[in-house]
Amino acid sequence: QVQVVESGGGLVQPGGSLRLSCVVSGVTFSSYGMNWYRQAPGKERELVASIMRTDSDTNYADSMKGRFTISRDNAKNTVYLQMNNLKLEDTAMYYCNAARNLGRLEFNYWGQGTQVTVSS
Repeated sequence: QVQVVESGGGLVQPGGSLRLSCVVSGVTFSSYGMNWYRQAPGKERELVASIMRTDSDTNYADSMKGRFTISRDNAKNTVYLQMNNLKLEDTAMYYCNAARNLGRLEFNYWGQGTQVTVSS
């Protein structure tokens, strides 16, 4: 059984920082690309950051570049999202996604999300 479990969300003031963690079990973690998405109330889910199977290939949404950093520890089956200089508009539910393409097959696993609230 595949499990994707996020943690680290909470309430933070504007300009503050949070680090989200996501632990994946039940699959070969190092074979999966990992993504962080977020969804604010009334808005569509959007991709925040992606990291391929190694640390060397990362991508960010434009509004997160320079503020967010995605990283992974394959030995711990964990992906992280360091969020600095948080803004009010970063308030959302953040979801971790494990994704892999194997030929014509696509594998996608999602966590339940962790709430990030930025408020003064």
